[in-house]
Amino acid sequence: MIENLETLVVLSKTGTMIEASTTLKISQSAVSKRIANLERYYDRKLIERHGRRVVLTHHGTRLIERVTPLLSELRSVFLEDNTLRKGKIILGVSEAILSSWGPRLFSRVRERLPGVEFEFHAQRSPVVLDRLRSGEYMVGICTGTPDADTDLVSEVIRLEPMVIIPSGLRSLRYKPGQPLSVITIESRSGAWASIEEDMARLGLTRAVSLESFFAVAQMALAGFGHGLVPAGVARTLGVTTQTVIELSHQGLTRPVRFVARKSMFAQDLVRSFYLAVQEVADTV
Repeated sequence: MIENLETLVVLSKTGTMIEASTTLKISQSAVSKRIANLERYYDRKLIERHGRRVVLTHHGTRLIERVTPLLSELRSVFLEDNTLRKGKIILGVSEAILSSWGPRLFSRVRERLPGVEFEFHAQRSPVVLDRLRSGEYMVGICTGTPDADTDLVSEVIRLEPMVIIPSGLRSLRYKPGQPLSVITIESRSGAWASIEEDMARLGLTRAVSLESFFAVAQMALAGFGHGLVPAGVARTLGVTTQTVIELSHQGLTRPVRFVARKSMFAQDLVRSFYLAVQEVADTV
């Protein structure tokens, strides 16, 4: 029954059978069978099909609202009783971080916590937060502002500088406050809310948005426009500090946060991990 309910929760988030099956790593027919079992058990229609899309019925929505907190608690209990006991930490990490300076960070943390096992998952920051709340991840290393995350413990561990990669790496004269159009991250990302106000203050406007900072950087390198990205992304792609325009001294940074559920953050292993991360975050 629990796996059937979890399938309905995933389906409500993804909206299609194929996306739900990909997320759950099962076949589409298995997804359909689980939903059919739920509908038979509750004697209610829980979903409606609109072409390839799937939406919840009134009964499906009510069921999701009631079971989601319970499923989160069950996952959290499993993590605390089993994973923590084994000395293992399951964490979600922003893709741009895990693709740039994140591995160096975790390597140094591992040196300080040699007996701890890590399981990494690369996701966009909003997905990391969702999976922390659902109990799938124990810890998150992601970006953005903590204002909307009052249900989670959120500690800033680093302010990563933002830089401008000139279009095609051609010489660019820019003074803060002068109007300049850039390619940068889209609004649904975790980083956007934390940089939008400072961009306006510095005269930067977003002409084009993309879903990935690495995509932004590559488009800038190819000459499609100036790219505003985290310094770690530019460095990973081999762009030198002499080529970029660094904006950290102008106050344009993206905060990197250590995030966990309150009950998880209170665990000794997670606290030790947090202190180790905090100690080395500015050295990578």
